[in-house]
Amino acid sequence: MTVSTHARRSRTHVTGAASTAVRPVLESQRRPARVLAAFAEGVYLEVRTELEPSVIAVITGEATRLPNSVLLATPLPNVTVGDDASVGDRVIDLGPLSLSVRRWWDPSPPLGRLDPALLARAAAHLGEPPGAGLAGNGAVDMLASSCAKGWLLGAVTAAEQLVGLGPGLTPSGDDVLAGLLVALRHLGTAAGVDRAVWLADWLAATVTFDARTRTTPISATLLHCAARGEASPEVIAVLRGVAGRQALDPALRRLHRLGHTSGADLAQGIAIGVRAVHALSGSR
Repeated sequence: MTVSTHARRSRTHVTGAASTAVRPVLESQRRPARVLAAFAEGVYLEVRTELEPSVIAVITGEATRLPNSVLLATPLPNVTVGDDASVGDRVIDLGPLSLSVRRWWDPSPPLGRLDPALLARAAAHLGEPPGAGLAGNGAVDMLASSCAKGWLLGAVTAAEQLVGLGPGLTPSGDDVLAGLLVALRHLGTAAGVDRAVWLADWLAATVTFDARTRTTPISATLLHCAARGEASPEVIAVLRGVAGRQALDPALRRLHRLGHTSGADLAQGIAIGVRAVHALSGSR
């Protein structure tokens, strides 16, 4: 049986909602992309661009909504690692699927003002999360103590040791750093602790400078997102719990369920950030 050219080229056109983090890439001119990883709930695309995020996650509602995600309501097409795609002009062409972005969501919602007393309570409440991939690691301990003192050299030295440290699509070291960066930026801003935001700026520059060559493409993109305060809803929920906007313990439990160790590693970074902002708030 002969299949017509029209049948071979037929596409399914759908719409989706994208994170504003990936808006620069989605709204730029069309560029080729390739499939980095494919799962039932999500496909990771690496776009050939110097812009960040250079990796876009196309996901269904069952997947974790990473800050570089485009969410669609239909099933994903059957694609494999290495398959070609294209991204640009607010459209993602992926196999037989043509996804047009019609709506946007914010991966970095502001917390509003934060009562310093809540920081003290959260700092005492957040201990070492169970299952953290780098529990007891010397670089993590150095990062925590340096951030609490506002000691930039120590924090930068420890951060450089953690970039890309550990196995998987998002190594534990990167997840710890991502949790820390988001916590320092959001909580420092909400509590008016300029030193914490200053520290976040310097650490962000350090970990993103050569992230593409030191860790996986997916994790490098997530570090760039975290550097701007962009995170998954599970991370933002924990920060909202710290700020007293919602219950903290249920948010922590949801975060801990992410990935093999990613949730615990992100929680470890957040805990370091909470304690640092609390400590620095006394030396403004």
